[in-house]
Amino acid sequence: MKIIISPAKSLDFETKATTSLHTEPRFADRSEVLNTKLKTLSKKKLSELMKISDDLATLNYERNQAWSLPFTLDNAKQAIYAFTGEVFRGIDVVNLPESKVSVLQDKLRILSGLYGLLRPLDLIQPYRLEMGTKLKVGSADNLYKFWDDQLAKSLNEELKDEEVLINLASSEYFKALPKKVLKVPLITPVFKDFKNGQYKIIMTYAKKARGLMVRYIIENDIETIEQLKGFNVDGYGFSEEMSTNSDLVFTR
Repeated sequence: MKIIISPAKSLDFETKATTSLHTEPRFADRSEVLNTKLKTLSKKKLSELMKISDDLATLNYERNQAWSLPFTLDNAKQAIYAFTGEVFRGIDVVNLPESKVSVLQDKLRILSGLYGLLRPLDLIQPYRLEMGTKLKVGSADNLYKFWDDQLAKSLNEELKDEEVLINLASSEYFKALPKKVLKVPLITPVFKDFKNGQYKIIMTYAKKARGLMVRYIIENDIETIEQLKGFNVDGYGFSEEMSTNSDLVFTR
């Protein structure tokens, strides 16, 4: 079983990771191509392109200028410890048993606009580049075209024929993995909360639940869809009635 998630905009490069184990991003050369382009953009252009404030544009301009290979533990940090959004709070890697970090490294992949496809222990430097950004690089008009089917093919190389791919990424990021290229069944867990008389997706809660499910899979050595249906964390339970063959719905 492999799991895919989205990255987070919020980053923590101040707190030291609890392990020195690390790996190199597989698409570092492609990331360098993107960063070379980003370095040519002024603060004003970054603000317009990413629709961010002047302060954030300044921060990311400085990040782009400072970005450089090779990555080391002195100038970069492992991805799973660097991202701090709701999904990553759900995973809570700092409190994950050390013996499970290697399992996380094997099963989890993080989609990224700049880095393509990250393993948890891959080193990254601070950045902001959402997958939906319409950044023109060479003949590619946007990041989806820049990455094309490379990320799906990379996943295919890792996936065994009988494995299942669990999609816990946002639609923006999942679009970077053309389904027609993926060689294994795809399962998308959906999390709904009861509010105002009906079940609906409340994004803040759904993001946290995605992270909790990653942790549940890792801690309980989940390998099958039937085992996944047993997810019962934070008040969620599987709804057979609301689910389909490809979408597993969990409600609370």
